[in-house]
Amino acid sequence: MTDRKLIARLDDRLDRLVNIDIGERGVEPLFAAARDLQGGSLAGTAADALMAVPMGGTVVITTGSVSRAWITPELGENDGPSGAAAIARALVLERNAACIVLCEETLIPAIRAVMVAAGLFPVGLDQARIAQKDRSLATVVMMPYPTTDEEGRAAAPAMLDALAPDLLFSTERVGRNDRGVYHSMRGIDYGMGRARVDFLVDEALQRGIPVVAVGDGGNEIGMGKVAEHVRAHVPYGEKCKCGCGGGICATTGCDVLVTAACSNWGCTAIAAAMAVRAGNPRLVHTAEAEARLLDAMVAAGLINSTHGIIDDAVDGFPRAAHIGVATLCQTIISRAL
Repeated sequence: MTDRKLIARLDDRLDRLVNIDIGERGVEPLFAAARDLQGGSLAGTAADALMAVPMGGTVVITTGSVSRAWITPELGENDGPSGAAAIARALVLERNAACIVLCEETLIPAIRAVMVAAGLFPVGLDQARIAQKDRSLATVVMMPYPTTDEEGRAAAPAMLDALAPDLLFSTERVGRNDRGVYHSMRGIDYGMGRARVDFLVDEALQRGIPVVAVGDGGNEIGMGKVAEHVRAHVPYGEKCKCGCGGGICATTGCDVLVTAACSNWGCTAIAAAMAVRAGNPRLVHTAEAEARLLDAMVAAGLINSTHGIIDDAVDGFPRAAHIGVATLCQTIISRAL
């Protein structure tokens, strides 16, 4: 077991690295607020929660953001899927977890391809349970979630009853504001064609199921935990442009909130923190893995939503930045491994 004081120092460095507000979105005040509430490292606390999943347990992971659904609901954003894939891979390798990825049915083909690029083979839940027993295959299960308020609210208790997850993990998953509207970072209504997964997270929190959430802009599931700071520091946090009378802040909270300048970076930091705790370098989301997933997301047609084009920039940050963050996260923890 790595020394706890060393772990704390590494966690702190990972946190600070991925929360440099390169995009000028206002994430640094959210980071400070979340750290104060958590009483310590965000990435480290998230890693502790994931490492506490029982061996052979079940984790529901949600990501995916339909982008420009007024044109087509088959277009998804490239921030979120690769981070979710890195976390799913780490959970499968370290906890032998059955990871169930929820997203819009229209985005399953694209996100499925990203999971494959991460080394996970998509199967049904029954097949995933077989793979857990003999540990012969790293798998992932893809499931759709309803895209209307009524169906999303009704599906939540039934799905939790059926899956009995040990933890929910959300990254870059837009949540509704206090008026029930889903917003983009530009303050426009982004709700059309969007899976209402936040109802599932709300139900999980009521049942006491642990929820870890990653976000970078204030409009994601989990940001309800720092809502007043989103309203104070994030553009359109207090007042949107859609006319609903509210801001972009998501109301859904979480148990552990991980902020980052780019949500994928938050996941990279969590995977690194998990690797330290496990003493297992296989859990690290490496620069090589990041490059492979960036290519997979382009091939799958996921969009760089900031620039409105399909390329290997995520949130408008160039390819080299994402590979660089993965390299630095691995370098930060290298002495511990």
